[in-house]
Amino acid sequence: QVQLVESGGGLVQPGGSLRLSCATSGITFSIYAVGWYRQTPGKQREMVAVLGRDRSTNYVDSVKGRFTISRDNAENTVYLQMNFLKPEDTAVYYCNVVLGTIVHWGQGTQVTVSS
Repeated sequence: QVQLVESGGGLVQPGGSLRLSCATSGITFSIYAVGWYRQTPGKQREMVAVLGRDRSTNYVDSVKGRFTISRDNAENTVYLQMNFLKPEDTAVYYCNVVLGTIVHWGQGTQVTVSS
């Protein structure tokens, strides 16, 4: 079965850092594009960062220069390094993988940025 499991979320003070991980199984990981999305109550889920099979990346403007998406094909894992965190980054963060019209989602991990 396809599984995506996020980890690394938690409570952090403004200006702090977190590294999210998304461990995948049940897929040929290397052929998928990968991405991170986030959602807060009352708002639509938004794209945070995507990384294509060709290693191209795209970030939402609000995180450019602060967040970095990466992947380790040997470990079938996606990462999101988040630095200089702000309260507005508070959300549930979801990992996904995409191959054409096929999309798989994880269950999400909570990130709370607060003093």
